[in-house]
Amino acid sequence: MPLNVDARLNHFADWLATPLGHYLASAEMDWYDRTVTDIFGYKAVQLELPQLDCLRANRMAWRFQAGQTAGVALCCTGEALPFANQSIDLLVLPHVLDFAANPEAVLSEAERVLMPEGRLLITGFNPWSLWGLRRLRNGAHPAPWRGNFVSLPRLKDWLALLGFETMRAEFLCYGLPVQREKWLSRSRFLEDAGDRWWPAAGGVYCLDVVKRVHGMRLIGHKWRTAPVVTGAAVAGVDKRHVLKRDLQGSDPLMK
Repeated sequence: MPLNVDARLNHFADWLATPLGHYLASAEMDWYDRTVTDIFGYKAVQLELPQLDCLRANRMAWRFQAGQTAGVALCCTGEALPFANQSIDLLVLPHVLDFAANPEAVLSEAERVLMPEGRLLITGFNPWSLWGLRRLRNGAHPAPWRGNFVSLPRLKDWLALLGFETMRAEFLCYGLPVQREKWLSRSRFLEDAGDRWWPAAGGVYCLDVVKRVHGMRLIGHKWRTAPVVTGAAVAGVDKRHVLKRDLQGSDPLMK
């Protein structure tokens, strides 16, 4: 039975070839390259969008692409990953939550398959940005403007409930969400200005989180220690001192 592929996700994959999509992809790939290069382990998985090779800078021997978009090695949904419990060291979700039917279920699956201390990398559209406002335009292209646009505070709450700890968060793409390359080039000055003056207003957020598993605390026996009677020890010393003094006084050889 063929998978019911979300049309929005396929539209978004095609949209990445547009000028605005290329601008976004270039910014995100730079972040992924900087982040995954220092993550070590045995198995790394990218879910969806093989057009963005998010694991290319990672050095794990086993790197895999899965999902529903064309070009992946394994067809599956984010809500039902075909991996064993605690078997993945690194899981990458590039805009998966933006187009998932049930984003919370995807995160629950991520928690299931990740090893303790495993890493989860997420990129998504920020609704509190110029890109988020772009969604309000009537007749907008299906992708990416009809995605979920999950806010970062809400996403962090979901992750915290699942036991994930945020290591760092960054924002990208402060430029205008327009397709004309002329206006894209003119708005590049907003990158430095936005990162300095309104850092949380970037069009895309990037999240690096780790799965924390708190271990049990071992409780051992409570050993008793014999009380030290200091007074008796001092008294013993005093008695020996008195006895020696008495002997010295009674025997002339002891003097």
